[in-house]
Amino acid sequence: MESNTFEVTDLKQWVYCPRVVYYRYCLPDVRPVTVLMEAGIAGHRDEGAREERRSLRPYGLTEGERAFDLALRSERLGLRGRLDLAVAVPGRTTPGAEAVVVEYKDSERAAGAHFKLQMAAYALLLEEAWGLPVRRGFFYAIPTRQVEPVTITAALRRKVAQTVSDLRAAVVGERLPEAPESRRPCVSCEFRRFCNDVV
Repeated sequence: MESNTFEVTDLKQWVYCPRVVYYRYCLPDVRPVTVLMEAGIAGHRDEGAREERRSLRPYGLTEGERAFDLALRSERLGLRGRLDLAVAVPGRTTPGAEAVVVEYKDSERAAGAHFKLQMAAYALLLEEAWGLPVRRGFFYAIPTRQVEPVTITAALRRKVAQTVSDLRAAVVGERLPEAPESRRPCVSCEFRRFCNDVV
């Protein structure tokens, strides 16, 4: 684990299937890069280039300074990651200046709990880095060009801290987590061959 921090995407993955995170850190040399992973990376890169030409209107903003592909890290939170887009919004249009997080999502489905947790983790990292409150974020669905707002609640903030704690306990203790209740993620999982108890 790099300097005692997890990647923000590990939190999203932990909610989806905790075993993938366990395998990643406890068996670090076995994960293949899949075609879906490569497509996701390319899609994010292409969307970032398009975002530079768009206005902030899809996010309900009339003004703000954008930062793309922003590297964030916090030893205190135990997290690191690269945020697709951060927007610093001046205080003239809202009660006080704020920051807004935007993540691109290569899916047409509404954001599930795992994506919302990822959004909250980025919000906490950005608050620490910029010293501005982050009360909201947006998912930009690449296939549909639709924007989905997410409120950064106190419950989501607590869930970030709890998930980091759970991750650390599993990885440091090398304790294989329980498989997810739904076996749907298992069908196309690159780690399926390791989970003899679910297939």
